[in-house]
Amino acid sequence: MDPVSLIVILGALIAALVVSGVALYGPPKPKRPAVEDLPTTVPDLTAPPEERVREDELEAPVAEPETIVVEQPEAPARELEVPTEPRTRLARLRARLAKSNSALGRGLLGLLSRDTLDESTWEDIEDTLILADLGVAPATELVDALRERVRVLGTRDPEAVRDLLREELIKVVDPTMDRELSVARTDGDPAVVLVVGVNGSGKTTTVGKIARVLVAEDKSVLLGAADTFRAAAAEQLTTWGERVGVETVRGSEGADPASVAFSAVERGMKEDTDVVLIDTAGRLQNKKGLMDELGKVKRVASRPLSDGHELDEVLLVLDATTGQNGMQQAKVFSEAVNITGIVLTKLDGTAKGGIVVAVQRELGVPVKLIGLGEGADDLAPFDAAGFVDALLADATQL
Repeated sequence: MDPVSLIVILGALIAALVVSGVALYGPPKPKRPAVEDLPTTVPDLTAPPEERVREDELEAPVAEPETIVVEQPEAPARELEVPTEPRTRLARLRARLAKSNSALGRGLLGLLSRDTLDESTWEDIEDTLILADLGVAPATELVDALRERVRVLGTRDPEAVRDLLREELIKVVDPTMDRELSVARTDGDPAVVLVVGVNGSGKTTTVGKIARVLVAEDKSVLLGAADTFRAAAAEQLTTWGERVGVETVRGSEGADPASVAFSAVERGMKEDTDVVLIDTAGRLQNKKGLMDELGKVKRVASRPLSDGHELDEVLLVLDATTGQNGMQQAKVFSEAVNITGIVLTKLDGTAKGGIVVAVQRELGVPVKLIGLGEGADDLAPFDAAGFVDALLADATQL
């Protein structure tokens, strides 16, 4: 047999032997790992099932906590805005209020100046006051007092009648209420002001306007954008902050509002800020979830403060044009967060001045600020005598 044939036969024999071995014993087994290659952490099989850690979770990344962003105001291209003096603002607001509500004053004075003040006339006076949103009880009290004084004095002189009406209106507006904003530091803590109200009442704008006034009084201010459910709210508040040079603490859209409020107050504590102003969510006031959320924001916002120090102010922003609907809103918010003061916005236009009396009577807290427009300076401290004078002013002479 030649050598080539021999090699072919031997090769075929070897191949047959290899195939037979695989068929009998299966494929070669993988190499066993060394002891040092085995995992060092194993699940605790003695723990309850809900506490066991799956092997595929051992190396799972841990979620980062939510980051609160502090918006630094950019260097303005122009000088920061400064509000006008309070007296100037009050004078302009009174003039605008007189023009929009002069019909009330003229109507009352016209009725009181009639030659005969019979029962029908007094009923007309009471109806006029009720239609002006004064409220039934205050209107009845005012008419009874006026009726008695006019009877005793026996006068029909327009000036004398006007003076009587002015005095009685001032009484029902109640000049004895403390209308000062509580914005003074206490024991090293910043003053914390929580602002609540339904969307559309001018809440966020009011926060910006208050910040503007406080900065003009040389107070350091920090804003907290805790209305995280309305996409434009944080941007709107940040814009107001940039206009007057103050920072805004804000979170991501949909973040926990209470965490934003907490961060704002905590930062205010660390930086010795004078006043922390916190804007809040204002979806429909008949949503119980919103009221619960506001209560939580109030509780959490006070935690960084010294022991025993609560929030200094809880201001309810109320749209004066909403009338009795506004009164219902006031009740619900007051029950949820214990209102300390009221800001009446949009008191011009279709608003009726009597809402001032009605809401104060309902809540037992004062109107502290009033707004008559969208302008930056259309917000001023409320003054009972000035308010009544505006109602009774002759708008044609302003």
